[in-house]
Amino acid sequence: MPDVCLYFQVHQPNRLLPCEFFRIGENAVHEDEALNLEILNKVAEKCYLPTNRMFQELIAKNSGRFRMALSISGVFIEQLERYRPDVLKSFQDLVASGGVELLAETYYHSLAFVHSNKEFERQVEMHLEKLEEVFSVRPRVFRNTELIYNDSIAARAETMGFDGVIAEGVEANLDGHSPNFLYRAPHTARIKTLLRNIPLSDDLGFRFSDKSWPEFPLTSRKFAGWLAECEGDVVNLFMDYETIGEHQWADSGIFEFWSSMTDEIDEAGLQWVTPTEAVELYRATREYSSDAMSSWADSERDLSAWMGNVMQQEAIAKVHRLEPEIIAVNDPVLTDMWAKMQTSDHFYWMSTKGGTDGSVHTYFTPYPSPHDAYIYFMHVLADLQLRLRRAQEEKGLSS
Repeated sequence: MPDVCLYFQVHQPNRLLPCEFFRIGENAVHEDEALNLEILNKVAEKCYLPTNRMFQELIAKNSGRFRMALSISGVFIEQLERYRPDVLKSFQDLVASGGVELLAETYYHSLAFVHSNKEFERQVEMHLEKLEEVFSVRPRVFRNTELIYNDSIAARAETMGFDGVIAEGVEANLDGHSPNFLYRAPHTARIKTLLRNIPLSDDLGFRFSDKSWPEFPLTSRKFAGWLAECEGDVVNLFMDYETIGEHQWADSGIFEFWSSMTDEIDEAGLQWVTPTEAVELYRATREYSSDAMSSWADSERDLSAWMGNVMQQEAIAKVHRLEPEIIAVNDPVLTDMWAKMQTSDHFYWMSTKGGTDGSVHTYFTPYPSPHDAYIYFMHVLADLQLRLRRAQEEKGLSS
């Protein structure tokens, strides 16, 4: 029977204030602090605090048998430091319990790798430094933003010293094989790729409270039975942390499900492992080749969630085009503002997809429409460009 590897993404973006075109360059603040705080407080009470408490109790109760991993973005840590140090303390206590592994990612939860290896590596190093500062931990496994992955990302992560990298178990790349093994990307020598088990992860992340789902209600005993029937070395269950309490509300039974899950895993004869433990325990027995970029978003599992329409493509191209000038000016405030505008959520909110994918985008957006998301972003970007020009003039760098 396979082991079970559980990991959660923990992230909150910085939402933007409306910026009128004729007032570009006048406002010193661009982030909607009131909305950021409102959402953070809501999710903290529904998810972060009770879920951290639940998992800490499970770790203590099970004498180390229950283990999991978290990937916490740098911008989320900044929000906690600024608004909710009590919630940050609850994460620190959870990590200090000894049952939680932290994963590395891009500090700003960005798509930097798509555009710039240099900026990508800068953000990963920033994230590693932040985790050491806040949690006294330096991760060994890398998880790119939204599981964005291809062969080059695996090779880059290996060059940066990571032992493992996490990816979506895309069926087309698996070619009929199971995602429940460790894989090796082409042209890598040491790093191992862990693949998310899509159906079982989405049973918990999306279908759990769906009363029209044939398997509703899903009990921890039933789910543990499904895990025990899986082939392979390790079943990777990866989802948003906000799944517990926020996307799946408390009255859905989600807390009771997780509270009893560890006992059911024991009863089924399974054991929990962290991503690093999986890398240490199992050989990469086969190759997983991904020439094209994949992700865990939308039905396409590609980059169309962030780059699928002209608004998204223009916005992301314009912000990344500023990199040489930002580097030349070397202003920490402007660099931080520019990097925060790379956060993937800005482009996700501009999506105009319909159907189920469109409904998910609409669920997450803080703005009235994708066009509003685009206008907010482009006006703030214009403000950044104006500030950049002023800084260049002050330093004698303007042409």
